[in-house]
Amino acid sequence: MTIPDVDRALRPVTAGYPSPAGTAVPNGTALPAGTALPGSAADPAGGGTTAPPHPQSAPQSAPQSPSDPAAPPGGFSPELARRDVPILHRTVNGHPLVWLDNGATTQKPRQVIEALSGFYGAANSNIHRGAHTMAREATEMYEAGRAAVARFLGAASPDDIVFVRGTTEAINLVAQSWGRSHLGPGDDILVPVLEHHSNIVPWQLLAKETRARVVPVPLGPDGGIDLDAYADLLSVRTRLVAVSQASNVLGTVPPVREMTALAHRYGAKVLVDGAQAVAHFPVDVQALDADFYVFSGHKLFAPTGIGALYAKPEILGDMAPWQGGGNMIESVDFSHTTYAPVPHRLEAGTGHIAGVVGLLAALNWLTSFDRQAVAAYETSLMAYAQHTLAAVPGLELLGSAPDRIAVLTFTLAGHDPAAIAEWLDRDGIAVRAGHHCAQPALAHYGLTSAARASLALYNTPEEVDQLAASLLRLQQDT
Repeated sequence: MTIPDVDRALRPVTAGYPSPAGTAVPNGTALPAGTALPGSAADPAGGGTTAPPHPQSAPQSAPQSPSDPAAPPGGFSPELARRDVPILHRTVNGHPLVWLDNGATTQKPRQVIEALSGFYGAANSNIHRGAHTMAREATEMYEAGRAAVARFLGAASPDDIVFVRGTTEAINLVAQSWGRSHLGPGDDILVPVLEHHSNIVPWQLLAKETRARVVPVPLGPDGGIDLDAYADLLSVRTRLVAVSQASNVLGTVPPVREMTALAHRYGAKVLVDGAQAVAHFPVDVQALDADFYVFSGHKLFAPTGIGALYAKPEILGDMAPWQGGGNMIESVDFSHTTYAPVPHRLEAGTGHIAGVVGLLAALNWLTSFDRQAVAAYETSLMAYAQHTLAAVPGLELLGSAPDRIAVLTFTLAGHDPAAIAEWLDRDGIAVRAGHHCAQPALAHYGLTSAARASLALYNTPEEVDQLAASLLRLQQDT
């Protein structure tokens, strides 16, 4: 890839805050054509008055395979995505790879791979501090990535976006920068039981330091948050609610906007973990009214080691540096140091520049599809998978909340989850087994471990059939 190629692919930014062609949103940014705005009838993020098109909304009686080799007008075929993802065409143990571990990490399209190679091969430089041509080019690419993330999340400005290594670092940044200044003895941090450990442990560490309390919000029998219990636990002592927009183990999609509105009545801030949500449906942080929103690039078809934190500008501007070093200062003297404005104040040192370039390419790739059609396809695929796996004797799916993403966590009678994953791997099928960094959620079902198949836009009904067939053979062989 030459410099002009990199420039065309990765620098779609002009002065100000650009908006590519698409559907305008209230803040003046734009989303790709076909994107459903949160709260609209087609909104798969929840919070609207019309039921979103999640798998549970699909017919439960023998759903038809959603496979289609060519996308119909206004529709989506997984082949549109699969043709761009090289690793999906390899073999594992003599079988074509069936990648069903998307909840752990997603595979990367060639556009992302080529963007990384092109950057390192033709444009590599440090950013912000160089006066030479390549430093300016790298800086423009980096800031183009920030603008793209802001558009993708519906943020008002690129200045509301801080680059981090991923969701975990973003949550720890909020805990250590904002939390230390705003939490004290007797304050409550509400955390639902369905959360990933990354949205539990940082708050436990902070609570120990500040003598605040981490208060678990229980789940209902279906794996959804007990909203009555949540309402009862909110009080004037509540300083923060930390909730995922989609569970990595149950697939549950909580009504985040309603939960946020209720928390704000008590003056509490809300942090939304979007790690599992952003790849599955559009997000608008302003419509959610989230105070903080975090996600990881590697779960969004981008490289590992890059992610983003969104925060409302008035909150971000009040956050003290978490780490010190280069890039986050204006002037340094042994008697006095002044800090750069946000977001740079919270980005000490040399960031993952190539990671931002890859993230930009991933966002360009994902938003090139009609995301409403993608969500509808994933909904139908999830329904098909639920019906197909129901035919496997002894298989039990966890979670039946009315709103969920395409996550299938299950147990199989008589088989350890790790042994299930090893068996499937012999057939080239990759699933996750273990506690999924969500031990409290599994404990809700009396479990310490389970197997998980998690779907993405490039998965097919044929792959679901292969999963079910392999599990049936496992049952028959024992």
